[in-house]
Amino acid sequence: MADKLLIRMFDVGLGDCIYCRIPKAHKDGRDFHILIDCGTLSSTDYLSAAIENLKTLLPLIKGKRRIDLLVVTHEHKDHMTGFGMDLWEDISFGAIWMNAAMDPRHPEAEKAKKLHSFAAGAMAQALRLNLALGPELTELANVMALNADAMRTLRVTLPKASCIKPTYVHADSSKADLSLPLNSATISVLGPERDIDFYYPGDEGNPSLRHALAFIDSELPPVEAAVPELPVSAPGNLDPADFRQLRSRMLSTALAFADLDGKVCNNTSVVLLLEWKGKRLLFGGDAEWDGAYKRGTKANCSWNVMWNLRKNKLNGALNFYKVGHHGSVNATPWGQTAAASKGEPLAILNAILPEASKPGANAIVSTHRANYPTIPCTDLLAEIGKRVSNTRNYAALFKKAKMTTSEVPRFAEYEKESFAAPQPVRTDLERMLGSQGFIDLEIE
Repeated sequence: MADKLLIRMFDVGLGDCIYCRIPKAHKDGRDFHILIDCGTLSSTDYLSAAIENLKTLLPLIKGKRRIDLLVVTHEHKDHMTGFGMDLWEDISFGAIWMNAAMDPRHPEAEKAKKLHSFAAGAMAQALRLNLALGPELTELANVMALNADAMRTLRVTLPKASCIKPTYVHADSSKADLSLPLNSATISVLGPERDIDFYYPGDEGNPSLRHALAFIDSELPPVEAAVPELPVSAPGNLDPADFRQLRSRMLSTALAFADLDGKVCNNTSVVLLLEWKGKRLLFGGDAEWDGAYKRGTKANCSWNVMWNLRKNKLNGALNFYKVGHHGSVNATPWGQTAAASKGEPLAILNAILPEASKPGANAIVSTHRANYPTIPCTDLLAEIGKRVSNTRNYAALFKKAKMTTSEVPRFAEYEKESFAAPQPVRTDLERMLGSQGFIDLEIE
C-alpha cells in the first residue's frame, strides 16, 4: 500500500541486500528510498536479479533511478560484493554512508585498518599457497578478501556520478553529517563509536589479544614473511613432521589475525535505528555481542557498547528487527548461556524484543546454510520466534507443500530440533517454498 512503509529483503543467498521505502517522507513530497548493503558469498546472479527488481521500485529522476540513501554497513563481501559489479550506471544516489573504519583518513581507526589489511593479505596468501584451509576457513578467507573494485566504486565512482561525497558515519556523527531531505522520519546511527581503535580492537590489557595487538602496534612484517611460500612437499633436510608443523604454524598466524579482524570488522557495522510514526526499526549489520562491556581493556562488542553508551536510543521495543549476521549465534544478544541469561545479552534482547510486545514486532533473516554450517543458529531463531508476530512454522509449510526435509541442508544436525517451532521468516527456506526472490514486510 502507498501509505505503508515497505521493507524488501532480497534473497541473495548468504548475504544482505535490503530495500526500505518510507512513504511520502522525502522533503519533495515523494517516497524516500533506502538501500542497505548489496553483497553475497553465494552466486552473484542473486545480486543482479535483486538490483533489476529494485529498479522497478525506484523513481526516475533526471534519467536515472534514484536511491536517496545508500548504507554499506561494513567491509565484508557478503555486504558489498555488488559494488564491484556493473549494476549501478543507471542509478543515482542522494547520500552514501559507510562506517568510520572504512574511511582511509579516519585517525581513530589506524589499528583496525592495519589489522584488516594484514589479515586479508595473510588469508589471501594462505589461499594462494593452498594451506589446506578446509571449507569453513576458505569461506572466511573469501569473506575477508579485499575488494578493491567495490571500495573504489563506493568511494569514488558512485559519489562522482551523483555529484556527492561519501559520508563515513559513527555514533557521534554531527547532525550536519547525517542531514537528509527527510520528513516524518528520523534515522539515528547507534554504532560504531567514533574511536574504533579504543572500543573494538581494545588494548593489550586482554591477554588473549596481547600478541596480535603487539604486532599491530609495531611495524607489521610483510605478509610474505608472516606466511612464507614453502614447497608443497618437505625439503630433504627437513623431517616431514617438522615440515607439517611449520605449515600449521603459518596457517595459525593467518587465522589468528583473520579471526580478530573478522570480529572487529563485524563490530564496526553501521547500526541504524529508523523511527517513523512511532515505529522503531533496527538494522544492525553484523554487530556482535559479548557477556559484558568493559571499557578499553578488551575487544568490546558493538551490542555491549551500544547498551552502555547509547541505551537511551537502543532501549525500547522494536517493530522490526533485521536479524544480525544471517542468524549467527553471536550477532543477536540472547540468553545462550547461563551467564548470558543473567547479564547484558538477555537484558538487551528483553529490551528490544520483549515477549509482551510480540503482536507489534517483526523480524526477517537473510540466510543460507553453506560452508558455515552453524549459520543460521536455529535455537536463536526459535527464541526470536517467541518474540515476533510474523513467524513461520516451516515443518507445517513443508508438509503442506509435500516437500521432504531431506532437501534442507544439514537438517538432522542443525534444523531438526527447531523446525516445527515458530521462526522469523527466512530467505533460504522461503526460496525452497517458491518465493519470488524477496520477502516483503509492510508496516503501517
